[in-house]
Amino acid sequence: MNASRRPDRTLIASNKKARHDYTVLKTYEAGIVLVGTEVKSLREGRASLVDAFAQERDGEIMLYGLHIAEYGFGSWTNHQPRRTRKLLLHRVEIERILAKTREGGITLVPLSMYFENGWAKVELALARGRRSYDKRQALAERDANREIAREMGRHLKGHPRRG
Repeated sequence: MNASRRPDRTLIASNKKARHDYTVLKTYEAGIVLVGTEVKSLREGRASLVDAFAQERDGEIMLYGLHIAEYGFGSWTNHQPRRTRKLLLHRVEIERILAKTREGGITLVPLSMYFENGWAKVELALARGRRSYDKRQALAERDANREIAREMGRHLKGHPRRG
């Protein structure tokens, strides 16, 4: 289910380009280690997953490139916007993810960031990069499905086809 459609989830940021550029194989939910001003900035919705990616470092999975804007009312204790952040996963999940990424051609991409029951979470995906012809094919398929759904809606409502 989509992160924004669950009643206990509040979407902070999503990476729409990731679903276009990658084929998602499997998703994981991970906690994220944050400092106080980062949480306050996230509650204002000031985050960007555009250049973010996850990698293994010292047996743990770290999130790089996530931009969380500085908190407006923060003092000298404000955080660095693009610092590296640790992701919280079970050891078994980390080992499974690392085994998959070592196979080659598979990367870890953050898809969305949200609050769930007060805790900041990241939806992380094991993904394989798409080539440009795959992207075109996916766009054509999505457009065809949209057109089919539109025609079915018109048919069910009893409206003849326009145009």
